[in-house]
Amino acid sequence: MRRLGELEAEIMDRLWAWQRPTTVREIVDDINDHRPVAYTTVMTVATILYNKGWLLRAKEGRAWVYSPVRSREEYTAALMEDALRTTEDRPAALAHFVEQMGPEEVGALRKALRTAGRRAGQA
Repeated sequence: MRRLGELEAEIMDRLWAWQRPTTVREIVDDINDHRPVAYTTVMTVATILYNKGWLLRAKEGRAWVYSPVRSREEYTAALMEDALRTTEDRPAALAHFVEQMGPEEVGALRKALRTAGRRAGQA
């Protein structure tokens, strides 16, 4: 999985945060509160994200509305999996990763491992 480009990430961040189908106009207006961006640029990038399978789109009146196919967490997990594929020693990479975690993150990891273990036991 390729990491999102800067504008792709900005668009996805808004769609993930808003959690509702959104028009390009809404995205452009929000980005323009922080920096200038052209409507056509955002429209082009939204179309690219749709073609890559990142976004769903549906016609609402005359405009397209976009919504994410995957959650931010699913995207992050896929990036982590890709990063792990680049090493020949996954256990060592995981150990270094866990060493950098704070207590709250370690607790969340333990909980996720328990949940995954229960699911594996049910399969």
